[in-house]
Amino acid sequence: MTDKKHACLTALRDMGIAYENHDHAPVFTVAEGQEIKARLPGGHTKNLFLKSKDGQFVLVCALGDTAVSVNQLHKALGIKRLSFGRAEDMERLLGVTPGSVSLFGIMNDKGGEVRLVIDAALAACDIVNFHPLLNDATTAISSADMIRFAQETGHPPTVIDFTAI
Repeated sequence: MTDKKHACLTALRDMGIAYENHDHAPVFTVAEGQEIKARLPGGHTKNLFLKSKDGQFVLVCALGDTAVSVNQLHKALGIKRLSFGRAEDMERLLGVTPGSVSLFGIMNDKGGEVRLVIDAALAACDIVNFHPLLNDATTAISSADMIRFAQETGHPPTVIDFTAI
């Protein structure tokens, strides 16, 4: 097991969060993960690392089939227009590279620079699935534990109904 994945699973264990980890071939897109998702129960995610025009970072965690209007989201968040964040910023703040970004990366944002936004449809799932800091595994936790993980890492989430944007 790699150091990143081990650190993620150790953090979950230390928080008392039950999880199931499933190793698989690396996946880089939602489409590439379709076969894996078909075998695992729960909500499967897409995660977007964004940056506003005024320098605020946002991590969006949504169901894989949720339409996220990046060009409208800034209005709901009360910030300036959003675009995709740079890989260098993602690695510096979340400790991950493109293709591996997920909720669990916020554990590496010790300075609280990243605002977490969670899809209301994802929060409504019983089980949610994320990469454990690397895209060669999927880790399932309860949605209640997703919120708890966010709060315990100092990132109380903003829950948004993306169908209303």
